[in-house]
Amino acid sequence: MMIGEGEEKVITLEEHVSELDEELARVILKIAELSKIVRRELPHRLGKASTWNVSGEEQTKIDVWANELFTEGLMSTGLINQLASEETPEAIENKEGTGAFNITLDPLDGSSNIESNNLFGVICGIYDARHELPAMGRNLRAALTILYGPLTTMVYCARKGVHEFVKGRKERFEDVYALINENLKIPSKGKVYGVPSNREMWLPEFRHFIALLERENYALRYGGSFIGDVNQVLHKGGFFAYPAYLDRPHGKLRLQFEANPMSFIIEGAGGKSSVGRGSILDVKPTALHQRIPVYLGSKELIDQMETLFAKCRDARLYY
Repeated sequence: MMIGEGEEKVITLEEHVSELDEELARVILKIAELSKIVRRELPHRLGKASTWNVSGEEQTKIDVWANELFTEGLMSTGLINQLASEETPEAIENKEGTGAFNITLDPLDGSSNIESNNLFGVICGIYDARHELPAMGRNLRAALTILYGPLTTMVYCARKGVHEFVKGRKERFEDVYALINENLKIPSKGKVYGVPSNREMWLPEFRHFIALLERENYALRYGGSFIGDVNQVLHKGGFFAYPAYLDRPHGKLRLQFEANPMSFIIEGAGGKSSVGRGSILDVKPTALHQRIPVYLGSKELIDQMETLFAKCRDARLYY
């Protein structure tokens, strides 16, 4: 049901998170509030910034601005002890040495898609402050995403299911995030897969697995935005990977900022994550900006993939 239609009660994000710990609820609501500002500012902050982030990627103007917005906004709550962003080399520390949470943040995942008006969004991981960054994904207290597309949606998981909200625009629902999917579950029989190109650089075992999916008539759906591609799997089932390559054995995606939060959500929805053998959430981090191969999807497909990888004599598995 669309919000504002019919007589069914609309459950807002504020009402939904009221069942959580009060401080955690405040952090989630702050991120939601900041995401609305980003949505409004998008048309006015286009173009390149002529700067590069710590990973050597050219930043857009909105990359820089959104990073400052989320960093300053979250630190101003007094609830954050450490905040680490994909856009900065080191974590920011609370000078007071207080704060209940440590935060990892990808302020605008897929921002290169903005120029062509395609999907992008925000990815955030929330840890209790005792888990110093970089931290193991298994220790996440909560994770959430904001997806900017035809609709602006928010998904959060705080160890009690995965829940999706949509931001309204009309009448009394303007700027309200309203519940549209509670306890979201990944379909077990999905028929889509998303993988990047450069097949000639894929490892043999991965090439074999994708060939099996194609023989079973899985449809390729890849948009080049991690948050958008995984959101598709979350709703339709299937498989996503940014794998290890022959020339890039650790893949492209970052463990702290992208892989851990999204794996937490996927596993919370009944799916599975993998680094090739074992859950991404169990990987012990070695660096804040560490990269890692990422395989996500329905449990049955990830199990099938891991079994195949284990049988390949030349399997190259990286942690």
